[in-house]
Amino acid sequence: MEVSFCQTLSFNVKTFEYETLSQVSGNAGIIKFKIDEKVYSPGDVVVVLDETEILFHGVIGKIEEGYAFASDMTGSLLPANTVQ
Repeated sequence: MEVSFCQTLSFNVKTFEYETLSQVSGNAGIIKFKIDEKVYSPGDVVVVLDETEILFHGVIGKIEEGYAFASDMTGSLLPANTVQ
């Protein structure tokens, strides 16, 4: 039997630095942000909060060169910033 663990990362929207890679109706659907890849891994959960309101809730799909990529394509309220 294989046992796997996941962590939940929580960020405050006022201090969270991210780049929007895809957007849905003006909100971030896929984001990229810096992360310590020795501590976190794909499958970990990302939650971005504004006080008690959840703006983004997704799962890290991959980590490359110190950046994590997470998506919330249906429920995101996180404002889109830069779209490449």
